[in-house]
Amino acid sequence: MSTANRSITNTSPFLLMGIPGLEALHVWLSIPFCFTYIMTLLGNSMVLLAVRLDKSLHEPMYYFICMLAVIDLTFSTAVVPKMLGVFWFNSREIGFEACFIQMFFIHTFTAVESGVLLAMSFDRYVAICNPLRYNTILTSSRTIQIGLLSVARGAGVMTPLMCLLTSLPYCKTRVIPHSYCEHMAVVELACADPSVSDLYSLIVATLLVGADSVFITFSYVMILRSVMRLPSQEARLKALRTCGSHVSIILLFYVGGLLSMYLQMFSFGLAPHVQVLVADFYLTVPPMLNPIIYGVKMKQIQEGIFKLLQFGH
Repeated sequence: MSTANRSITNTSPFLLMGIPGLEALHVWLSIPFCFTYIMTLLGNSMVLLAVRLDKSLHEPMYYFICMLAVIDLTFSTAVVPKMLGVFWFNSREIGFEACFIQMFFIHTFTAVESGVLLAMSFDRYVAICNPLRYNTILTSSRTIQIGLLSVARGAGVMTPLMCLLTSLPYCKTRVIPHSYCEHMAVVELACADPSVSDLYSLIVATLLVGADSVFITFSYVMILRSVMRLPSQEARLKALRTCGSHVSIILLFYVGGLLSMYLQMFSFGLAPHVQVLVADFYLTVPPMLNPIIYGVKMKQIQEGIFKLLQFGH
């Protein structure tokens, strides 16, 4: 293929299929995705406002919760509006650059969320296992530095992957059998060997998620040991309740992510629309559930949201 032709083919837009095989049901299928997006915007915005307006919530744990809320809002907004455009208006075209920018946001903020969940487990470890030094170890400035470091780490490891993917020639069909620019679905369209980018993404995912999940597990094992030594049953229950909301979010993130990833890699005989729906729900449901989990499990967030609602009246 000539350089000119390759350049033209490489930068021409892609077409998103939506949910393969269920195109006739797109309008109906858009309803749950629209609902989850509205709830994500409302829930996470309320958490951010509650923490911002309530001075008693100006602590590292709540700053980390705010970081998760920002990640959830970014994550959803990178994917859902375009997805709804496909479902409602058959607006299937997505520019070459826009496709990889969307992919970059999805991968980067997945990595950032993993880093913030690790930071939250460290926060609980210090608060429960070393409470006397908590305020000196986790200051507000250090909390912000940890958040920025998570963003830098996510962007730092995903930028080379995007460079590898955008350098591939895409001269097969322009149709992506998905509702968004899903990594593996896009790579399938390349007419060159993508083994370097595949290897890089596998190593990064394994090291990043593997290391984070090992440290998170270690933190919670140490926390559990300390909690069991607390003299009062009330103190034990309070500590477990606080950690329970974090563990719920961690399980939702890692188990959901692994399930979605393996279903994209190995079909297990499932229909393509099932694989696509699982991937779509993984990107849209956890951002909606996270603020609900905080609200149900954490009394302080509940009270902050109630104050916010009363202030509105």
